[in-house]
Amino acid sequence: LDIAFSNDEKTGVGSGLSKAELGLRLRYEVTREFAPYIGINWEKKIGKTEDFAEEEGEDTDVFSLVAGFRIFF
Repeated sequence: LDIAFSNDEKTGVGSGLSKAELGLRLRYEVTREFAPYIGINWEKKIGKTEDFAEEEGEDTDVFSLVAGFRIFF
């Protein structure tokens, strides 16, 4: 959850609760130092931030597929 203390129209962030994000990753440790993963991510803009995004024609609800790997030194 992201919370802003004031409105900032330049960056498109409104005061109060501005964004909620939830993600899930599935990781497989090939070794302790190397682990590839796949996952999903959901993000929702809320309140005044949502209003700013709608005025600019941006999406306020985004679903993403993610993939990557974790390297541990």
